[in-house]
Amino acid sequence: MELKLTDLRMPMRHPFTIAHGTTTLQHNLLVELRQDGVSGYGECASSTLYGSYTAAAMRAELEAARATIEAVTLDDPMAVWDRLFPVLGHNRFALNGLDAAMHDLWGKLRGQPTWKLLGLELKNLPLSNYTIGIDSIDRMVAKMKEFDGWPIYKIKLGTTDDLAIVRALRQHTDAVFRIDANCAWTADQTIALAPRLKELGVEFLEQPLKREDWAGMERVVKESALPVIADESCIMEDDVDRCAGCFHGINIKLCKAGGMTPARRMIARGRELGLKIMIGCMNESSAGISAIGQLLPLLDYVDMDGAVLIAKDPVFGVRLDRGVAVFPDANGNGVSLL
Repeated sequence: MELKLTDLRMPMRHPFTIAHGTTTLQHNLLVELRQDGVSGYGECASSTLYGSYTAAAMRAELEAARATIEAVTLDDPMAVWDRLFPVLGHNRFALNGLDAAMHDLWGKLRGQPTWKLLGLELKNLPLSNYTIGIDSIDRMVAKMKEFDGWPIYKIKLGTTDDLAIVRALRQHTDAVFRIDANCAWTADQTIALAPRLKELGVEFLEQPLKREDWAGMERVVKESALPVIADESCIMEDDVDRCAGCFHGINIKLCKAGGMTPARRMIARGRELGLKIMIGCMNESSAGISAIGQLLPLLDYVDMDGAVLIAKDPVFGVRLDRGVAVFPDANGNGVSLL
């Protein structure tokens, strides 16, 4: 096994603003694992919201674990993940990129798409939303019109004009809306806004309160006119049980969880608890998005528009056509370099 790491510096299509800040350049790390002349690819999305997960820091972590990684015999990626967790479990963003590369290589070496090796079928797949970052109302309308015809739009909120934004966008489309406040609201705000947002065609609210406000979420889940989905409150496997009774569903991010392997366990546990299941993305290329694509048959909702939000995708893989996932005729996760 040979490990290769490549920096991905990807300008955003538009400055991407959420309640936590603005991104204009996304600097991620591409992970390549090569065996028997075949390469598998994964992506480490950088983030400082959940820790110091910069491309440089993740590169250093993977370099420090190079000898262990390159000594691995790739059999079952889930078993490999368990063997590598003691070495990289403290940096799940880095572990995610490695896990995706393992799955991609696993499928390519076996001549099958990863979803098929996982025993899944590409039918009844959920549609992805397109995300509109916080901006002036006119610019948010323009961003939506730039990708006119999508069936679902996710609207980032957390401003003093949240209701006005949704009302303005509703004038230009009949599409389903999803709202992501990224922890910016209080319980009282959420309960008060929910009926009006429901009237405006909003499907659900994602992470309205701060991660630690469990008491507030217990109120919201009982009194909100709209379902609520956990994001920042559901980072790792241990969080799933805590979300039951405080949310109607969970949004799993592969990078936060540590990869496809723990995500599959989180999905299974969420189903046992009666939770709706969503997977979301970060700002990432099709290397990261294609990993999400392999798990689509297991989901109720998906947000996999990360590669659409960057100006130029450096990777080929699973892509979106107005919310519909289009799978390449390729094995593994379907990832190749452009």
